[in-house]
Amino acid sequence: MSETAQQERFTVFNQRPGATVEAQSPLHHRYERDAATHGAGDAGVTLGEVRFLGHLSLRGNPDDEAFRSGCTRALGLELPTTPLTISRTEAISIQWISPDEWLVLVPGGNEHTAELDLRRHLDGHYSVVNVSGGQTLITLRGPHARDVLMKSAPYDLHPRNFPVDKGVLTVFAKASANIRRAGEDEWELIVRRTFADYIWGWLCDAATEYGLALQAP
Repeated sequence: MSETAQQERFTVFNQRPGATVEAQSPLHHRYERDAATHGAGDAGVTLGEVRFLGHLSLRGNPDDEAFRSGCTRALGLELPTTPLTISRTEAISIQWISPDEWLVLVPGGNEHTAELDLRRHLDGHYSVVNVSGGQTLITLRGPHARDVLMKSAPYDLHPRNFPVDKGVLTVFAKASANIRRAGEDEWELIVRRTFADYIWGWLCDAATEYGLALQAP
């Protein structure tokens, strides 16, 4: 099938605002307000937001070789099939969410292209949905980052149970979050837009006893 014929099978709307529209992250109002009370010096926890990443929800059959290879060709990264694992490059990550679902994160502005690439390389029964506007990514770094998370979630975050590049959706501070371990003392929280302000405030309070610094966006 030619590329033109493939493109005629689907229409994908580019959801990212144009240059004339000022985009605002779910936490755009929090940094300036909270920076006045939390410095940027030596701290046990550093909190930040990675704004405007592209978030794609991908679904398909992991037992289908054509589906797996199509994802690899589109994203340049193998689809993780082991539960609760994450595959990463410097720019892209793919997280196993459930037996037939993955979360794909790409650099901001690339989500439309990534969705088109997936649709061009996939066929049959699959789903790709751009959910970028409904989520954001919060980062926690430092020697006490795990202590803050242990206050907030019932999941076992001990290193023997939660190695680097593991991710899990769980209850978090009376809400919910996708907790991911990105490095030895580096953690990520992917949260719904509607929970972002509440969870950010919770983290600021929970981290205060360890010394909290805010990372400029």
